[in-house]
Parts: sequence; structure tokens; C-alpha cells
Amino acid sequence: MDIHKNTLVYTAYAVFNVMVAKEVNDLVQEPYMDEPFHIPQAQAYCKGEWDYWDPKLTTPPGLYILSVVLKKVFLFKCTIPILRMNNLLLNLMLPPLISHCLALYRSDRPPRSLIQPTVESIAISAFPIAWFFSFLYYTELGSVVFVLATILAAGRGAHVLAALTGAASCTFRQTNIVWVAYAAAFGILQDMRRRRTRSQVSSDSNEPVLYDPMALDASLSDIPKILSSVPAILPLLINTAWPYVVPVAGFASFVFWNGGIVLG
Repeated sequence: MDIHKNTLVYTAYAVFNVMVAKEVNDLVQEPYMDEPFHIPQAQAYCKGEWDYWDPKLTTPPGLYILSVVLKKVFLFKCTIPILRMNNLLLNLMLPPLISHCLALYRSDRPPRSLIQPTVESIAISAFPIAWFFSFLYYTELGSVVFVLATILAAGRGAHVLAALTGAASCTFRQTNIVWVAYAAAFGILQDMRRRRTRSQVSSDSNEPVLYDPMALDASLSDIPKILSSVPAILPLLINTAWPYVVPVAGFASFVFWNGGIVLG
């Protein structure tokens, strides 16, 4: 059986990352940079000490909870190398997610398999600002992975799933609520465009649609037409948008309880 060339590139990328991770763990055996705050917190949760919290931490506990889940499922120990491996696994999720997001934005066909991400997506995953944190125990990779999953789910019309992954992303970085709002708007527009396409294909369809001209062809005179088309589709908008109320309400409750956005 022939192996797809993208699978070979992805495998090489994964093997190289594992080699780099081993080298980093051999050279950096103690918590580094912000790890002295993150690692003890994760290890406390791994021991079941859920009431322990380092007041110097400024982000929610999503990363530490993920580590506990992996510990329970795979019987991992919460040592420094294993905790860092969490981010290595998250990094390997980036190419498939990026491939599917790019296909969605470009209206292309996505890869047939999760192990066949495009070379372009692998190159993006290797950008230093993300790749560097794949070998340390930081919140960046989890934040990016869940944001991409939220955008992808919203764009495909899986709004309940998008709301759940969006809420999860906010447990890594609370400011991800901005990306949740973006994903909601993107998903709603995608739904409206799919409805418009169906109405154009089906001549007997009476389904209300949003007036949405192409940006290159639009002018100021289209604004009243867009606004006038909104009331007819308002019930559809509400039906699509309601799942996103959960992460938004959760974020608002957090800000009220915390007295601000930043923890600590």
C-alpha cells in the first residue's frame, strides 16, 4: 500500500519533534522560565490537591486539568518530562487542525486523513512562536489548539461543539473569549451562506436568506439591503447563536467574581 507523501512529511516532523524534546529534557532538567509556576500547580492537581492555587499564576487551570486527564487515561506520571510531553502532543495536533481550517476558508477539500496534513500546515506549525513552547510546559499550545478547534467546528455548523471547545480554550487563556466571538460570527455567516446556496439551488425554497453580496461587488447602497434582510433571518440567527451564550456568560461571571480579566 502506498503511503501518502504528506504522511511521510508529518511523520518526519513528529519524529524530529520527539528528538528535540528528548534533547531539551536532557539539557533542561529543572523547571525553566515560567515553568516554576506551572509545573508545581499541575503536580498538585495530579496529587488530588484541588484546593491548592499559586496566587502568582495569571491564567486559568485548563492546562493542569488536561494533564490530570491524560494522567488518568494513560496512567502518566506528572514528572517534568511527561508534563512537557503534553505540549508536544498538542503541537502534533496543529497540522491536521490547520489543514482543515485552511480548507474551510479556501472552500477546498480537506485532507482525507488526519495523518495527511498539508506541508503548508506543517510549516505553519513550525513557526517559532508556537514551536518553541512545544517542549516546555506552557499554556500557549493548548490555547491555540482549542481556538482552532472552535473555529473549525463553528465553520462546519457544529455550534454546540464549538461552544464547548471555545469554553475550554478560555480555561487556557481567558482572553480567548475574543476568538470565541469571532468563531461565532464566522460560523453564523457560514450558515447563512449555506442557506443562500440551498435557496438558489432549490427554486421552490421559501427560506429567508441574508443579503450578502461579494465584498468586491458591494457598495454603500448595499448596507440598507443587508440591514433590511436581518429581521427575516433573526429567528435563524438566534437558533444558531444560542450555544455561544454559555462561554460568554461563563466569561462574564468569571470577570465579575475575579474583579477583572487577569488572575493573580
